[in-house]
Amino acid sequence: MRIVLTGAAGFLGSHLTDRLIYEGHQVIGLDNFITGDEANIAHLFNNPAFQLIRQDVSTYIDIPGQIDYVMHFASPASPNPASPLGYPNLPIQTLKAGALGTLNTLGLAKAHRAKYLLASTSEVYGDPQIHPQPETYWGNCDPIGPRSVYDEAKRFAEALTMAYHRFHGVDTHIVRIFNTFGPRMRLDDGRVVPNFILQALHHQALTIYGSGEQTRSFCYVTDLVEGIFRLMWTDMHDPVNIGNPNETTIRDFALLINELTGNEAGTVTLFAEGLGDDPQKRQPDITRARELLNWEPQVDLRSGLRETIAYFQTKIG
Repeated sequence: MRIVLTGAAGFLGSHLTDRLIYEGHQVIGLDNFITGDEANIAHLFNNPAFQLIRQDVSTYIDIPGQIDYVMHFASPASPNPASPLGYPNLPIQTLKAGALGTLNTLGLAKAHRAKYLLASTSEVYGDPQIHPQPETYWGNCDPIGPRSVYDEAKRFAEALTMAYHRFHGVDTHIVRIFNTFGPRMRLDDGRVVPNFILQALHHQALTIYGSGEQTRSFCYVTDLVEGIFRLMWTDMHDPVNIGNPNETTIRDFALLINELTGNEAGTVTLFAEGLGDDPQKRQPDITRARELLNWEPQVDLRSGLRETIAYFQTKIG
């Protein structure tokens, strides 16, 4: 197949590109490198199965020739206002990627009669009042809070995707991605995994925002890619959660990283106003993925973190 993938130079997009090429597909990767990293795809530049187009997905997309699948992964994704790559500092670009980017990629799929997959997020559930979160849960979101530029962009993207399926008959799929980690995360990303690992490798106290009792469920990137790859070929049009259901508190997560890195500096707690709408719980109900895809995570948190820490060590020297 000839597959168009937006956000191809990003953390998730680059791993998915590798998998698609490994499976024998041709990939046309689109990226404007606001948050993507050329190093993530440099190994593909001489690969005849890969073509890179530098483009902002919020502008009209015209790709000649046959296209069999369109996958929309382009968007800033870090909620950290202290990071220049965080979507609080890229609010308009984030909204455009979710709204105009989805419209343009859906239009491309419709024009070529191609299949379509939208990368959505667990953030559509907001600060959930149901735990764990099934796909049938409508969420508890603040439509104007600091996170709204990302959350509402993805909620709109899902609605638009379903509209194109129902009204235009586009063969669409939606994956709701929960917290994912692994090699190729940007060191300056600002999310909890790179923040903690960098601080630990520099023998600094790990900064915990809030009480540390908020929970996350971390999925290793190869598990996520496997779930997405299986979803691509199904007849499921409703959203599917892909994530690791093993839940941990942020404080316990920090202690684990300190253990794995041998960091004895401990932790420090800060209560930051910029993260005031930080969800308190996040855990996927993956019943649908288990039943539909015969999928569940295979990589445990310790093993995934060891691989990720090793990657970060090579990046910082």
